[in-house]
Amino acid sequence: MEQLGQFLVAGSTLGAVYAVVALGFTIVFNVTGIINFAQGEFVMLGGMLGFWLYTGAGLPLLLAFVLAAILTTLVGLALDRFAIRPARNAPVLSLIILTIGASIFIRGLAGQLWGKNAVSVPAFSGEAPLYLGTVTVMPQTLWVLGTTVVMMLLLHLLLSYTMLGKALRACALNRRAAALVGIDAQLMSAVSFALSAALGAAGGIVVAPLALPSYDVGTMLGVKGFAAAAIGGFGSQLGAVAGGLALGLLESLGAGYISSSYKDAIALGALFLALFVKARRSTEAGE
Repeated sequence: MEQLGQFLVAGSTLGAVYAVVALGFTIVFNVTGIINFAQGEFVMLGGMLGFWLYTGAGLPLLLAFVLAAILTTLVGLALDRFAIRPARNAPVLSLIILTIGASIFIRGLAGQLWGKNAVSVPAFSGEAPLYLGTVTVMPQTLWVLGTTVVMMLLLHLLLSYTMLGKALRACALNRRAAALVGIDAQLMSAVSFALSAALGAAGGIVVAPLALPSYDVGTMLGVKGFAAAAIGGFGSQLGAVAGGLALGLLESLGAGYISSSYKDAIALGALFLALFVKARRSTEAGE
């Protein structure tokens, strides 16, 4: 029990990252009906591009990460333009398989460009820990939590109070009806992929000093973000955030009180349970 506070801090940090990934899943799914399994790779690209621009190109840390977010957003746009749009009339399952293929391609390309080893990214505010009673908090943890809150607020403002956000919500409610009133559904699809890539990049950037990014880190982040979205519901941004925080806390407490060896198994078990419950409810509703 003395370590409970530490586990809660670690779980909240993990949960914030999963929440960001889950938000990217929900944005694309609500607008296009596609589950974008390349979402984890957007997180990886944010961290790896930021590292490369900072160490390889010698750019200042802040500028390197801003450019990393922009470049990752362009990757999201390219995924929509060159993979999703040409196959727009294909079955949804085929489009989902396209995103899986894109994920494998991005991961393989990253491995060739930056190698297979994890890299070390400097913390934004130094390495000196903060002490809250018996709980130790790294300054980068506050960056992760703060960035997640800011992105949630900005996304809420965008979707609720701008014409672009209302157009995105209209496509989410009824794509065909939105097209009939003059909303460009293809443009909204591109915007949704750009937003999801930007969110993923921002998450990857702020968590990079804590997580030691590598070319394959996006795989499990994508799985856990998908689990968080499944737990909270793909139709709700708030639910995705709640699902991410719940998953992060469950994973941290399980690793702390049971064994860290079961860390990934806990997340996969939560995903299986969420999908089982949703399938059961759908079956009962159909009956």
